[in-house]
Amino acid sequence: MDDPSPRGHPGGGGGGDATGQAGVIGIGLAAVLTFALAQGSWQWFATFIGVTLLAVIFAFQGRPAWTPGIRSPYSRGLIAYSLVVGLCVAIALAPMLQRWSWLFPMPVTRSGCEALGRYEVIRTRAAVPDLTGPDGAGLAYAQQAASSKAVADCLAATTTLWLPLYGAGVAVLVGAVAWTRDRRKQRDRERTAP
Repeated sequence: MDDPSPRGHPGGGGGGDATGQAGVIGIGLAAVLTFALAQGSWQWFATFIGVTLLAVIFAFQGRPAWTPGIRSPYSRGLIAYSLVVGLCVAIALAPMLQRWSWLFPMPVTRSGCEALGRYEVIRTRAAVPDLTGPDGAGLAYAQQAASSKAVADCLAATTTLWLPLYGAGVAVLVGAVAWTRDRRKQRDRERTAP
């Protein structure tokens, strides 16, 4: 039975578990498909997808043992691992960045999107003039729905533009922490080896 804790052979040429590498590729593909198929505003289901993908990668992904050099199997695996984690975190954060101004302040864009929402109210009212009574309530609902959709789509477009920056920042942070930790573990192993 395979032990998930070893991460390849130190200095080995084969480099790591093929299942773990396939897992990173699969998770990366799932994250890319989430981006590609997302239309309109970022919904909370994207957070669930991002967190689920993170749980899968942390549970099943193993990196090869630390070896020096940028072209080593360890470095290639670490880069892939860090980028996929960054992408998953970006997907998980997208709905929050879109909705919470304290997390992602963009005052000019937010006020512009609100103006676009007001325009949609006017446009909806102009499309169906002179409605009163029960039909007036329907018009008010249609105006509110059109306004909300326009604002959400506008904010989502800006959020999507900035997500790569958030993802890259997370990838650099994860890569640096993992590299430092793996290097320290390798040095400890070398010190305690007979």
